[in-house]
Amino acid sequence: EKGVGVARGRGKANGVAQHNGDGGDPVTLFEVVKLGKSAMQSVVDEWIESYKQDRDLALLDLINFFIQCSGCKGTVRIEMFRNMQNAEIIRKMTEEFDEDSGDYPLTMPGPLWKKFRYNFCEFISVLIRQCQYSIIYDEYMMDTVISLLTGLSDSQVRAFRHTSTLAAMKLMTALVNVALNLSIHQDNTQRQYEAERNKIAGKRANDKLELLLQKRKELQENQDEIENMMNSIFKGIFVHRYRDAIAEIRAICIEEIGVWMKMYSDAFLNDSYLKYVGWTLHDRQGEVRLKCLKALQNLYTNRELFPKLELFTNRFKDRIVSMTLDKEYDVAVEAIRLVTLILQGSEDALSNEDCENVYHLVYSAHRPVAVAAGEFLHRKLFSRHDPQAEEALAKRRGRSSPNGNLIRMLVLFFLESELHEHAAYLVDSLWESSQELLKDWECMTELLTEEPVQGEEVLSDRQESALIELMVCTIRQAAEAHPPVGRGTGKRVLTAKERKTQIDDKNKLTEHFIMTLPMLLSKYQADSEKVANLLQIPQFFDLDVYSAGRMEKHLDALLKQIRLVVEKHIEMDVLEACSKTYSILCSEEYTIMNRVDIARSQLIDEMTDRFAHSVEGLLQEAEEADDDDIYNVLSTLKRLTAFHNAHDLTRWDLFGNCYRLLKAGIEQGSMPEQIAVQALQCSHYSVLWQLVKITEGAPSKDDLVALRRVVKSFLAVCQQCLSNVNTPVKEQAFMLLCDLLMIFSHQLVTGGRDGLQPLVFNPDMTLQNELLNFVLDHVFVDQDDESQSMEGDEEDEANKIEALHKRRNLLAAFCKLIIFDIVDMHAAADIFKHYMKYYNDYGDIIKETLSKTRQTDKILCAKTLILSLQQLFNELLQDQGPNLDRTSSHVSGIKELARRFALTFGLDQIKTREAVATLHKDGIEFAFKFQNPRGPEFPPINLAFLEVLSEFSSKLIRQDKKTVHSYLEKFMSESMSERREDVWLPLISYRNSLLTGGDEDHMSVTSGSSSKAGSVRSKKGRPPVHKKRIEGEEPGSSVEGSWMLRNDTLQTPGALQTPQLTSTVLRENRPAEHISFLKGDNVMPKIRETHHFIINEERGLMEDDAEPIFEDVMMSSRGQLEDMNEEFEDTMVIDLPPSRNRRERAELRPDFFDSAAMIEDESGFSMPMF
Repeated sequence: EKGVGVARGRGKANGVAQHNGDGGDPVTLFEVVKLGKSAMQSVVDEWIESYKQDRDLALLDLINFFIQCSGCKGTVRIEMFRNMQNAEIIRKMTEEFDEDSGDYPLTMPGPLWKKFRYNFCEFISVLIRQCQYSIIYDEYMMDTVISLLTGLSDSQVRAFRHTSTLAAMKLMTALVNVALNLSIHQDNTQRQYEAERNKIAGKRANDKLELLLQKRKELQENQDEIENMMNSIFKGIFVHRYRDAIAEIRAICIEEIGVWMKMYSDAFLNDSYLKYVGWTLHDRQGEVRLKCLKALQNLYTNRELFPKLELFTNRFKDRIVSMTLDKEYDVAVEAIRLVTLILQGSEDALSNEDCENVYHLVYSAHRPVAVAAGEFLHRKLFSRHDPQAEEALAKRRGRSSPNGNLIRMLVLFFLESELHEHAAYLVDSLWESSQELLKDWECMTELLTEEPVQGEEVLSDRQESALIELMVCTIRQAAEAHPPVGRGTGKRVLTAKERKTQIDDKNKLTEHFIMTLPMLLSKYQADSEKVANLLQIPQFFDLDVYSAGRMEKHLDALLKQIRLVVEKHIEMDVLEACSKTYSILCSEEYTIMNRVDIARSQLIDEMTDRFAHSVEGLLQEAEEADDDDIYNVLSTLKRLTAFHNAHDLTRWDLFGNCYRLLKAGIEQGSMPEQIAVQALQCSHYSVLWQLVKITEGAPSKDDLVALRRVVKSFLAVCQQCLSNVNTPVKEQAFMLLCDLLMIFSHQLVTGGRDGLQPLVFNPDMTLQNELLNFVLDHVFVDQDDESQSMEGDEEDEANKIEALHKRRNLLAAFCKLIIFDIVDMHAAADIFKHYMKYYNDYGDIIKETLSKTRQTDKILCAKTLILSLQQLFNELLQDQGPNLDRTSSHVSGIKELARRFALTFGLDQIKTREAVATLHKDGIEFAFKFQNPRGPEFPPINLAFLEVLSEFSSKLIRQDKKTVHSYLEKFMSESMSERREDVWLPLISYRNSLLTGGDEDHMSVTSGSSSKAGSVRSKKGRPPVHKKRIEGEEPGSSVEGSWMLRNDTLQTPGALQTPQLTSTVLRENRPAEHISFLKGDNVMPKIRETHHFIINEERGLMEDDAEPIFEDVMMSSRGQLEDMNEEFEDTMVIDLPPSRNRRERAELRPDFFDSAAMIEDESGFSMPMF
């Protein structure tokens, strides 16, 4: 027995790790690295000491370390190490590999294993660093390790392949570092030698020259040895594993080659190695593409490397730009960042088309992509090339900010992108990179309010509108400090620094716009679009500044401008903006509330007086009213409606005059539609504000009676308006009816509000039918029918979308009444029957309605479903008569709808048992409801409906199929069961659906009783076999037991997952002549001399490995490298760049990116690279 690593408490008998008696200390290299309690430096030092004592035992410990890191429980013994070839050892370990355990340390979750992976990589790095001056050149340790890792990397066991590839790539990285150090030492030695040799003869030290020559020779030999090792790893492992079937293995290779190229660019940053990264940009797995991009980012960050990357950039630039649209958002983000680095390195590298492909991504809904694109846009367009010159120019022009030209450029970009509804997205994208520019509100207001000076162009009307819109978006972003709606998952908690920045920004914008906003409103008060945007600004103010800064005069100026805007405009978006601004300024928490309330009350007083007089005049003149009378009523009513939305105007009693207008319109039938629409809306707001007052206080009986009278009269008016000739009036009345019925439904008294019972309204059947008919007439219409009724030759696509949106709102409003049991559920039958025909337009709404109604009452919902099918069937009978063509598309459509309805019942047959049985009962009764007038020998008129009903038979459990069949037989005469003519086929097929399939249905209820059988995979990888039913078990026994079984133990067997990085097939014994990695002192020369160690990729043995790795490997000449030959790749040899003391190499390496380049191997096979 030889003791190894005494300091670590490890011992080996026959080369097998043994535990100490106390069982507490780690005894193997694997355990020491896993626990990570010792510094890696000391772990490596102890291993080196053991290697010096007995290198076989030390290497055995290292070999077992790699084997155990793969999750293999087998152990390599000393006699195996000394007497068996690597291939035989690996085959033996493969046989002992327990694939089903799923234990693979390098990919297991948890902090312990994450730390282990880090320790694993660090151990290899430290090992080479500590051995770099002696042990790695002994032609034994490195040969043995490289041979083992190369053999393992060729294994069909994924864990072996993954572990050995990771170890080999980290080993290669460490060797590259050693080679770099050797190169530096060589250059230093050469300089010392030349300096000494150039001394005059009397001062020259010949002994020192001899020593320097000897040192230079030794360093040269060491570098040659390192080159051989790196060649062995690169050609033996990398060139095969960079296109492994497992994405993680490919990612490891690409990540490390990026490290080599950055670490030792003189040797590795050339076309011979860059081609691997370029090819892998086409990998199908996002994680591999991501590693490629990050590797390239590390290279493009260093501007000194750009000349070496020029050819690569030209060849693969198009691919990199296209990856900005990658389906994996992480990949797209990194691609944009890489394109940005390319832009920084060379302005000419990207064409205008390339830049435009990135520009539009600032409007992406995915924020990281948009922010990365914003950084690119900032670098390309908004970064000032000469800030001092621009500041000087701004001062000469009398501007306080030098950002004027950049803001103009931003406006032009926004206008050219033609996405005016997405200004908030553009601002958010640029917020992190161009925040200083976007917060330059002084410059923005200067451009808007001041006249252009000499040399400046005048902003056009479109540019001013765009600038105002962008300015408002920057204000919102600064004040709210979170992305706009649609970007991000919601508001996150701000850090203390972010919170302070938000407060400072809010103070800054408040102080600026308190003074400038009245001027902006004054200048643009006639432009509704600009004014509507500008009036959004006060909602982001810190209103305490008005009183704290003694700025009440600016408040008065603002209120004056808002009043002028209200008097000048009747556009609803402008009026609503004014109303909202008043509402914000009237907040009770601010001291300015009284001043604003007085101004608001004065404005409302004037408008209500004007409204009352104009209504009187309109009603008196009636049909003789001219356009001025109508305009006076409509303009004032619009203003009051907009204000009534956000303000309680009940003390002005607007309901009375609005009600008079509506009644007059109903009685005379001549009220302009816009007045009727606004009157309905204003009355609705009045009713809601009265309800708010009552619910917030303690209402008296008189208050309740008065409000009930108002609601009742308003509901009656809305119901009468449903028959109005003007569609907008009908639609408005319908929406208000649905809303009011929802608000004043039985839910009003929930939560202890029983006193509001007098306000509850339940719609009678007449109103329900009117609402339903309105939906059928105005929602379920074809787009073509509607477009014909619209004026104009062509209907714009936007108008179509808007019309569809309106119809969806109408349908949703009515469906809510059904869901909340305000309208009888049977009314839903007329909705459900349109599910298939209008699936694209309303499928989601109808499906959700069906789901919610089923939750309310399963049986009633099932009755409604069968009723909808019966209605369709009756309509078909009316069209085609009693002799239906059962092969027609109409019948097939009803059957398809039934099939869709059946799918909505789900898989749990026990929960839906009673509902499905009721559905069949109603269907059977309907089929036999009317006898054929020609006599009993002819089938009932509705018998063909059974063919539709059979679509639901699969949802019956076996016991209920018998019950339903018995119920069916009650309606059948003896002669019916014997008929076989075509007209009786629906009955025959329905009976068969009830009599057959019992076994399968029974399995659907009782199978899966053993969850273990469905979850444990057999050694051969066969899918689990369901247990057969116990013989002698009665099919119908214990229905309750079946229910219990289903609820408690039924599990749907999931798809079996292959354990990660493992294989179910062992490789066959390969002939000895194909195994070149032999243990011994002469391994490295053999590696250098032979090309027979090429790994035979037997990917057909594994399902995952059989798939091609790249969808499109090359950028051009498609398919030329579909069968890329590994022998071609092995012709490339790592050749480190010569130091100044090394001879110049005459041979030139071929340009692998040249489309004319041809690489020939020994067999004469030639292959064009592109």
